[in-house]
Amino acid sequence: MKDRFSDKASGYAAFRPKYPETLFNHLYTHTKTFDAAWDAGTGNGQVAAVLAGKFNRVYATDISIKQLMKVPNMANLSSFVADEAAPQISDTSIDLITVAQAIHWFQIDKFCDEVTRVAKPGALLATWGYGLMQLPPAYQPAVDYFYSKVVGPYWDAERKHIDNSYADISIPFKELKPSEHFEMIYKWNTENLEGYLNTWSSVGNYIKEKKENPVTPFIKELKTNGLPESFPVSFPLFVRLFRL
Repeated sequence: MKDRFSDKASGYAAFRPKYPETLFNHLYTHTKTFDAAWDAGTGNGQVAAVLAGKFNRVYATDISIKQLMKVPNMANLSSFVADEAAPQISDTSIDLITVAQAIHWFQIDKFCDEVTRVAKPGALLATWGYGLMQLPPAYQPAVDYFYSKVVGPYWDAERKHIDNSYADISIPFKELKPSEHFEMIYKWNTENLEGYLNTWSSVGNYIKEKKENPVTPFIKELKTNGLPESFPVSFPLFVRLFRL
């Protein structure tokens, strides 16, 4: 699995959007018992920390030690380095497996084998992500251009799965259809926007090759074109649910 975020751990924790409470409540309605959950590709543990408020035990795994150092210290939350497999987790012990904005980095067959091993009968697998942020209409064309043309060539190939809302990822379990639409909506300023853009893996790849940060002139361009100090930002979520 590629590690594109160890060098962005602090920015990731500070600037990545947080998932809505309505999403977690929806997952819980499909979860039969609340003994244990596994958050794979946990990053800074933002999902795992929420799950720890509901489950007796939560396991958070990631390949990045620097990201795991940002996971909150909670008595019932255990974090450790692992890829798609987590041998530290016992067989047939997990009620809910979550993967937030990460499954496109996984070896799917290996991960699904591990899900089969650790899941209780009837457990839920939930994987979700979000695509390109939406700014006010006057500024969205500039965002689209920055995303596809400026840093577009620097996205890893796995980004196509995000652009396809994970519809092209084959998961061999019974799929459930979410009954709700989920969206993250914020009031941001230019500092929030700049911080978030700097967490993009494409921006990191661009900087490594060109030795300059494309975000700096882009933010300047938006300001020049009248982007206000405070503005709405939305992230539509795509969610896939599976019954084990």
